[in-house]
Amino acid sequence: MLIATADNGSPAASAPSLSLSLPGPAAPAPATGATSHDTAQRWWRDAVIYQVYVRSFLDSTGDGIGDLAGVRTGLPYLKKLGVDGIWLSPFYPSPQHDHGYDVADYREVDPVYGDLAEFDLLVADAHRLGLKVLLDIVPNHCSSEHAWFRAALADGPDSPARALFHFADGRGTDGELPPNNWRAMFGGPAWSRVTEADGSPGQWYLHMFTPEQPDLNWRNPAVGADFDKVLRFWLDRGVDGFRIDVAAGLFKHPELPDSPDPSADERTRDSVNPLAWNQPEVHQVWRDWRALCEEYTARDGRDRLLVGEVSVRTPSEQAAYVRPDELHQAFFFHLLTARWDVGTFRTVISEALTDIAGTGSTVTWVLNNHDQVRTVTRYAGEPGDGPAGTCGPARARAAALLMLALPGAAYIYQGEELGLPEVVDLPDEVLTDPIFHRTGSRQHIRDGCRVPLPWSGHASPFGFTTGTGAAQPWLPQPAWFAEHATERALADTRSFWHLYREGLQLRRSLPQLGEGTLRWLPSPPQVLAFERGDGLICAVNFGTEPVPAPAPGLPLLASGDCPPGTLPGSTAAWWMHAPAGR
Repeated sequence: MLIATADNGSPAASAPSLSLSLPGPAAPAPATGATSHDTAQRWWRDAVIYQVYVRSFLDSTGDGIGDLAGVRTGLPYLKKLGVDGIWLSPFYPSPQHDHGYDVADYREVDPVYGDLAEFDLLVADAHRLGLKVLLDIVPNHCSSEHAWFRAALADGPDSPARALFHFADGRGTDGELPPNNWRAMFGGPAWSRVTEADGSPGQWYLHMFTPEQPDLNWRNPAVGADFDKVLRFWLDRGVDGFRIDVAAGLFKHPELPDSPDPSADERTRDSVNPLAWNQPEVHQVWRDWRALCEEYTARDGRDRLLVGEVSVRTPSEQAAYVRPDELHQAFFFHLLTARWDVGTFRTVISEALTDIAGTGSTVTWVLNNHDQVRTVTRYAGEPGDGPAGTCGPARARAAALLMLALPGAAYIYQGEELGLPEVVDLPDEVLTDPIFHRTGSRQHIRDGCRVPLPWSGHASPFGFTTGTGAAQPWLPQPAWFAEHATERALADTRSFWHLYREGLQLRRSLPQLGEGTLRWLPSPPQVLAFERGDGLICAVNFGTEPVPAPAPGLPLLASGDCPPGTLPGSTAAWWMHAPAGR
């Protein structure tokens, strides 16, 4: 319940022991969580954050579902990879109609993932390793099992409890039609009708995703006041910030009118309906949340980060969310959705640097997340790929090196560092995505990128879950996951994992990388080339044929074989080069 106060719990003795071949921890950073790369303030401006989809990361209990103790066990692996922090997907109590994005209690841990004591140990361990911890907060909607919504159903029309949501009388002779024509993003009408306490058909309530996720009414001050308490609850436990789900949501048009294109959200699986998303009032929420974070920073000098899932049409619209008194950052999805084309990539990068960096923020680059087809598979379907999708892995490696060379921050979705492809052939009977269950269509479903990670061995569960009588992973892992297991990736210096690690090490050590400027360089038609700082050149060949390299000699790092003087197709590389006259 939003208004409940949870017990802080007491720390457990230690993390569970798992029989995994994980790299040992690096030397711990100071207890403050600071590292040589990480100043107390502004650490987020060029940070690289690893997205942990907790349910699929590592299972410590043998129930087939990842948990917080599993995340703790994997922290040395993430430290060795070289990221600056982690973003945890929702682990709050939830009936799991949308894998935790239907929150029943914002101040607790679902028992399937652990408890508050385990969470406290996770934060402490992460900070000892110099890793930041971000939580996923879901303010647009809650679970239909949330205490507020249960009270709304019980208390009836015109009650204060219903005013916390969007309840309305239906249209038609007997109210049998929804209040407006909006469609839900996950399929079907955006309204569901309730049965009142006396058994009669009653009002309708709004849900822009599933009926189990009623939208909160942010025009009611009680909603904002309680989320203030939620943020403080977790900030007081030491978290370093929040990833904000549906950050362009929260407010709906006050009159809830019909939409001229009611199926836009359903058709695109995106927040397109201008009457339901990106309302101007939402910006005051982010000003309030930014002020709250600044309050904590004033106490100890450590910045707390707010990074928004802001799905809007243009970079200039996104820029409005990262003005100096609002969100620190917002994911730049235009790079994620860009087709494999040199002109498209150059345009989206240029627009981001112009519109977003112009606000004083830095761009937050992302190539993949838990809602998208994995990068290897997505790029394999682009024009110019071979008949068997042979360019997908090479393009994904090149895109990773490009992203790490861009000015600003970056987020890596778990498994991308292993080169995991999408699992596209999961049987219908194991699919859990509400999109599939509401539409009957496999289009846009997200289970394929959420299959539990392979850690070791040659057969499922690949070290993801261990112990006598352990359950199978909650989504089945294909046999070919053996090729991508962490254990194998660590041993193969040509693997995706080593490419990411080496890129992250150079990004940390070279002053030209991270925050800073970018200058485009002249290049052949299929090549994107730019210079960072003084003499760091990044070039990507979007074509299939080799071209002359933009700098002499061997590159510092390349996404594939890169002989001196040549940049092969579907390859990215970095060079250090002193221009003539310097």
